[in-house]
Amino acid sequence: MSANPDVSVVIPTRFRPDLVVRAVRSALVQTHRDLEVIVVIDGPDDPTEKALAALGDERLRVITLPGKGGAPNARNQGAQAARGAWVAYLDDDDEWLPAKLEVQLAAAAASTAALPVVASRLINRTPRADSIMPRRLPEAGEPISEYLTKRRGLFYGDGFIQTSTIMAPAELFRRVPFTVGLRRQQELDWTLRALQQEGAELVFASEPLVLWHQDEDRDRISLHAPWREQLDWLRRNQTLFTPRAYAAFTMSVLSSMAATTRSLAVCREILAEARGYGRPGIIDYVTFLQIWALPPGMRSQLRDRVLGRTAAPKKVPAQASRSERVDVG
Repeated sequence: MSANPDVSVVIPTRFRPDLVVRAVRSALVQTHRDLEVIVVIDGPDDPTEKALAALGDERLRVITLPGKGGAPNARNQGAQAARGAWVAYLDDDDEWLPAKLEVQLAAAAASTAALPVVASRLINRTPRADSIMPRRLPEAGEPISEYLTKRRGLFYGDGFIQTSTIMAPAELFRRVPFTVGLRRQQELDWTLRALQQEGAELVFASEPLVLWHQDEDRDRISLHAPWREQLDWLRRNQTLFTPRAYAAFTMSVLSSMAATTRSLAVCREILAEARGYGRPGIIDYVTFLQIWALPPGMRSQLRDRVLGRTAAPKKVPAQASRSERVDVG
C-alpha cells in the first residue's frame, strides 16, 4: 500500500464481526487497488478485532474508539484518520461490487467541480425481492432537496442516496462532518449540507455499484422510527429544503415513521406541518393517505407488485461503465 492511497474506505462497525468482514472483503477486492480500508470499531469489541486481524491485509487499518459514539461519529473519526485524497463510506452490513471505486473515480475525473460528491445506484436486496434504486437520476437544474424527497409515484426510491454509495474528497468530509446523534436520514442530512459548499456538485454513476442488504429480521438503525426527533431535525434544517421538498418529506418519510402511532392527533399535526411550512402537491396528499390508511406490510406487498419486483437472484447483475453528471441548480 502506498503512503498516500487514492481512496480511504471508512467502515463503522460494532459487534457484527461476520458482517464487517464481508464488507471489508468487498472493499479489498476492488479493481482499483490503491486504497486503504479503515474500520472504526465503535467501542471495545474483541470478537470484531480478532475477525479483522485474521484477514491479514496490509491495506486494512483498525481503529477502536474508547466508547460508543454512534455511526456518524465513527465515520467522522475515520475521515480524520484517512490518508487518501478521497473518502468512500461503506456500512458494515453492505457490500460493494468490484468496480465501484474505479467507476466513481472516473466519474469524478470527468467532473469540472472542485468538490464532486459521487454517488451511484444500488441493488436493494430484501428477502422478498431485488430492486434497483434510485429509479431515476436528477434532472439538470432540479433542486437536490426535491430530487431526494419528492415522489413521482406512490412509493419511495424515485430519488435516493445511501451512505455506502457516497465517495467525496476527504477535505469535504472534514469540513462537513456527519451530524452526531442523528439516528435517521444521516446521508440526506450530510448531502444537503455538503452541497451548500462552494464548488460542491452531485455526480451519479448510473449503474448499481452497491449491494444494500435489507434483512428485515435484523435490527438496524434505519428501522427505528423516532418521528418526533426527526421533525425537530427537519424544523432546524428548513432552509436546506424547498417548500415543495419540505412538504414531500413531511408527508412521506416523516409520515411513515409516525403512522405506527395510529394516532389521529399525530396525523393532523404532520399534515398541518406540511401545509404550514411547505407546498404539498397532489402526489403528496395521495401518499399521505395511503401511508396512514394501509398497514406497513400491506404497503410493502403492494409496492412489490406495482414496481414488478422479482425474487432475489443468487448473483448480482453485471456492471456497465458509464456515469452521468448532474449540475446542482
